[in-house]
Amino acid sequence: MDIIYSPAAEEMYPQGYATYVTVEGLTDRWEGATRPGHFRGVATVCTKLFTACRPHRAYFGQKDYQQSLVVRRLAADLNLGLEIVVLPTVREADGLALSSRNVLLSVEERRQASVLSQSLDAAHAAVKRGERDAEKVHAGIEARIRTAPLAVVDYVAVCDSGTLEVLTRITGRAVALVAARFGTTRLIDNVLLEP
Repeated sequence: MDIIYSPAAEEMYPQGYATYVTVEGLTDRWEGATRPGHFRGVATVCTKLFTACRPHRAYFGQKDYQQSLVVRRLAADLNLGLEIVVLPTVREADGLALSSRNVLLSVEERRQASVLSQSLDAAHAAVKRGERDAEKVHAGIEARIRTAPLAVVDYVAVCDSGTLEVLTRITGRAVALVAARFGTTRLIDNVLLEP
């Protein structure tokens, strides 16, 4: 039997609502710095849904990598007793990460936006070939994105995959994170880097 729990906004946040959940540390940079309050909202609604439904597992996409780490930390820290499963990013034929925002791109913005996945693929290949200098990997990603005239880079980061702390050398599992605007549309993407 399939069941859908779909509460109305008024049910989740009744008048006078004043309680929020904050995950410290992981939310301080990248998407957290660019979108203040975003992860507080994510953490709060996830806590409410998890406590209402009591699931054994919750599934999140890798495209929102930082969000998946935040929710995983939340579930562990609050002993919610569920497994957070992170699924691979779903991509369009040209490699662009699937997102509801993609429809907002003009034809030319859409064509140029594929540079995000191309830059991450190139970084992944460089690390597989033996590159360990995180600053060189970072520079390569950023340089490739900047070849797209319409791309406005928000951030590029090569980080520890668990803490999101910036790396100078890649000695273990890392993640490359990117965010850029094409016109008025802001896109994010990432790739895991494993030496």
